[in-house]
Amino acid sequence: METNFSSGDVPPPLAPPPVITAPPQKPRKSRGWMIFALILLVLLCFSLFGNFAQAISRALTLPGSFDRGFRPRALREAGPRLDEVILKDNGSRNKIAVVTVDGIITSHQTDQAGNSMVDVIRAQLDRASEDSRVKAVILKVDSPGGEVMASDQINKLFVKFQDESRKPVICSMGSLAASGGYYISAPSRWIVADDLTITGSIGVIMHGYNYRGLMDKIGLAPNTYKSGKFKDMLSGDRATNDIPAEEHAMVQGLIDETYQKFKSVVRDGRGAAYKANTQAKGDKGKELASDWESYADGRVLSGTQALKLGFVDQLGDFDDAVDRARKITGIQTADLIEYRERYDLANLFGMFGQSGKASDVKIDLGLDLPKLQANAMYFLWEAPAN
Repeated sequence: METNFSSGDVPPPLAPPPVITAPPQKPRKSRGWMIFALILLVLLCFSLFGNFAQAISRALTLPGSFDRGFRPRALREAGPRLDEVILKDNGSRNKIAVVTVDGIITSHQTDQAGNSMVDVIRAQLDRASEDSRVKAVILKVDSPGGEVMASDQINKLFVKFQDESRKPVICSMGSLAASGGYYISAPSRWIVADDLTITGSIGVIMHGYNYRGLMDKIGLAPNTYKSGKFKDMLSGDRATNDIPAEEHAMVQGLIDETYQKFKSVVRDGRGAAYKANTQAKGDKGKELASDWESYADGRVLSGTQALKLGFVDQLGDFDDAVDRARKITGIQTADLIEYRERYDLANLFGMFGQSGKASDVKIDLGLDLPKLQANAMYFLWEAPAN
């Protein structure tokens, strides 16, 4: 096949191939926030449903609930919100409530809701007092003691509970129930300790630091203006020669007065328990030895030594305390229950609102050190450091 072009003809230019471009795509939106919001919404619904169900349950079960209406307990009174938890289900209508005191006894805030250890124990005993199915309370102690005021408040709570509810408190001591730990145990109707329990340490301690010598070495001098001779009492920046002799006597007087209160709590608590056990015509337990005050000098005692002196009634463990509670109350079986603080989304949101604590940095050194204040009185046994 031949193609003839004239002399003036120019072949037509070839058209460039078409450029194929992909259609524009819309940026893909992240769905992470939607998933997060959905999860929060589901949790919130569960929390609201759970709170509503618990409010209805309490309104139907608490005595006198119909008189007060179907208002949740959180609206009736301030304080910890507690849920009843079954520790051991024995298929019984009777209950024995377990109240645990673990660690340093303090009046400081111990949870996000602003409640202290004293608040929680008060709420637990109130619940046990209101419930007619609760026949006794077991005080489970594993504590070296703590603040004088907090220990005294908890002691009074247990005394009041037994006097008003007529329900006995049986103490089960763990590995440690010393000083303030024994102070809160003393009013119990019956005290059970292991033979290796560390208890006793009856006494008061107050300590501080005098750093005036260090200040003098670095050339730092304090300027103190006071309205009275003893206004800077217990201050650590004074020279020891500047501390009046009367101040030593006054501080020691405070210590002695608090110490006498400790001994009266032991005497009254153990005496009342022995009297109640004698009148019940059952096991009398142990009566305080005639020379028990000779051992109330701050020394620690083993469970075996405490039994000989009448500081405890029986050697045994937690199960023995449960058996003793059944004997004292005259019941065959009982479910073991505990009142635990309820935590829900309200606590989670509350933590976000505490901006002051959000920036705190905590370093875990592997030590659980008590937060003690200088120049404050404590019912506390401090184990010697290695």
